[in-house]
Amino acid sequence: MQPYSNASTAASTNATQRKLMLGVAIATLLAFAIVIADLASGGRPDPPELRAAATLLDGSWRFRTGDDPRWAEAATDDSGWETVDMTAAPGSHDGDVGLPDYVGGWMAHGHPGYHGYAWYRRAVTVPAGPASWDILGPTLVENGYELYWNGQLLGGSGRLGAAPRVVGTRPLQFALPAGVAGTRGVLAVRAYMPPVSGVSADGGGMHSVPILAPRPASDALHRVQWQRTIAGYIVDVIEPLTMFALIGLALWCRPRSSHGRFLIFACIALALMAARRLNNAILAWTDLMDLATYAWLASVMWVPTVAAWALAWNRWCLPPWRTFDVSAALAAVAAIVGAVIHSASVTRGSRLASIALFIVIGARIVRSGSMRILALVTLASIMAALFGGELLDAIGVPGIWFPFGIGVSRTQYVYAFAIPLLAFLSVRTLLPKGADR
Repeated sequence: MQPYSNASTAASTNATQRKLMLGVAIATLLAFAIVIADLASGGRPDPPELRAAATLLDGSWRFRTGDDPRWAEAATDDSGWETVDMTAAPGSHDGDVGLPDYVGGWMAHGHPGYHGYAWYRRAVTVPAGPASWDILGPTLVENGYELYWNGQLLGGSGRLGAAPRVVGTRPLQFALPAGVAGTRGVLAVRAYMPPVSGVSADGGGMHSVPILAPRPASDALHRVQWQRTIAGYIVDVIEPLTMFALIGLALWCRPRSSHGRFLIFACIALALMAARRLNNAILAWTDLMDLATYAWLASVMWVPTVAAWALAWNRWCLPPWRTFDVSAALAAVAAIVGAVIHSASVTRGSRLASIALFIVIGARIVRSGSMRILALVTLASIMAALFGGELLDAIGVPGIWFPFGIGVSRTQYVYAFAIPLLAFLSVRTLLPKGADR
């Protein structure tokens, strides 16, 4: 009876694996459908009737670097200021989300490498009529801003002043004072780019201009801007959610898994990856995280993530090598040192060392690993997600694509491939009940 019992248990395990893998496939297709629908919705151009009712405040603006609160006043003499053309080229968009009407910042207008405060000013005529009027703030500014009407602060993104706190720029709507219809006023934008921000050829200040619109057209345009912003980071929410679901699946599989220790470290790595990706949406959609915190997390969180994946894959091929664990720990320490002292050479050296460790694991899988093909493909996808700069840049893979006009990074594409692979791999490690691990 024992052979029959073992065969029955094995058949039951295979049936469980098939059901779980079918569930993974269905969940993956559902996640794809949600993302594609949101990208298609958010990537649509602004409705023509709304744009016709509004005024894009492009064209010539007065510009000056430095900072003086008096520059917000309508009476300020800005005749000696520079003039910058904030008219976007047809079809232009930013290189991240795909926000329309993109223009170069102050570094592209004669101030390369400049960090700090700068002001933009222009006269605005509000059409006459009974409508109430709003200003839709610029949707892309490096990095914080305040918006003034005739010297009156309407609001802004982040907190400027003696101790600036800059956050991600998101769609904001500001009501103009009552009675402005039929008048002419001065709109001033105070922008700030902290010294720690990266330098690009067209960085700094406003990359899109405010919009003047009457209600309710302004409300509708504001909703459209938010749809585009949500679509720009929807993948950074869906993928972390699927990673957390994968953690639940892996923990459920672990007691009956032939690779239980691999699953434990993989869960730690997935949690770190999910938190890192979710930070993008938190920064873009809320004021909960400032840019300094985000930049610090971006430079540091990948270190324990890489280490956790190295420790996980070292436990795929049994027995794990102790020297490999020590080497992974040393690479992590070097990476932390590189991040703390801002040494690009140390950071690059630690990343190359980590890549070498993953290559060693790949060689072990080829020689003696279980589920060889699935494990190798999964390992390769994890490496592509962690080391895109070293592995994908070298073969010319673009860093971002724009399906439906919304930016999706190559790392997000890689995760979309890696997450179901990891789920299938976790399910395939299930053993029959009572089997030795």
